[in-house]
Amino acid sequence: MLADSHCHLNHKGLVDEQQAVLARARARGVAAMLNISTRQSEWADVVATAEHEADVWATVGVHPHEADAHRHIDAEALIEAADHPRVVGLGECGLDYYYDHSDRAAQAISFRAHCAAARATGLPIIVHTRDAEEDTAAILCDELGKGAFSGVIHCFTGTSAFAHQALALGFYISISGIVTFKNARDLQAVAARLPLDRLLIETDAPFLAPVPHRGRPGEPAFVADTAAFLADLRGETVETLAQATAGNFHTLFAKTRA
Repeated sequence: MLADSHCHLNHKGLVDEQQAVLARARARGVAAMLNISTRQSEWADVVATAEHEADVWATVGVHPHEADAHRHIDAEALIEAADHPRVVGLGECGLDYYYDHSDRAAQAISFRAHCAAARATGLPIIVHTRDAEEDTAAILCDELGKGAFSGVIHCFTGTSAFAHQALALGFYISISGIVTFKNARDLQAVAARLPLDRLLIETDAPFLAPVPHRGRPGEPAFVADTAAFLADLRGETVETLAQATAGNFHTLFAKTRA
């Protein structure tokens, strides 16, 4: 039984055939999917999908690309939106210095608001970080100093040093289909050594379809391909990796067990 810890079921490419997408995922053994929001206008639809599908849960949050347009979303707004039985996490949030679609200061303010909401609600945060490892780690360290919270570095593509930092902070690390790419040797080296009890897998669908589905919209069913590749890379059986990562998913997103 597999868990896709990060997908966007309400994005274009999936939402128009959502029932078929869900059926294909279930046919490949995907028993849990976390439907991620990136902007406030998505929250209602993302949560509604989770309300209607027993194996789908939701998050509420603001992607760093959207920080400029969401300066009104503070910790209180996130806490209020997260007070729903199907909302099990906050995000995705974080820092993206690769595209810089939003002002970096606005990104940091939004990121810290998610951390504050995580402390208040007990829900984990889903962290997006790109070309911003140093600042991401600094903010997490500072915010954790104000009180404990948990989370995951989603779609991890970072350095071994950043992986060690995240693990030391108590965070989980989620591996996407990028690990199957031919040019992902550095990521493969890191992924091979991650502790099994802190590992998650994801699709980030409809993005980042793994080999052998490159060039197609990603979908949760493809988490099975990433799991197979990652298990082989790590010298584990697919069953071992699937069981462990699904268990980790329900441990981190504890509200899914309610």
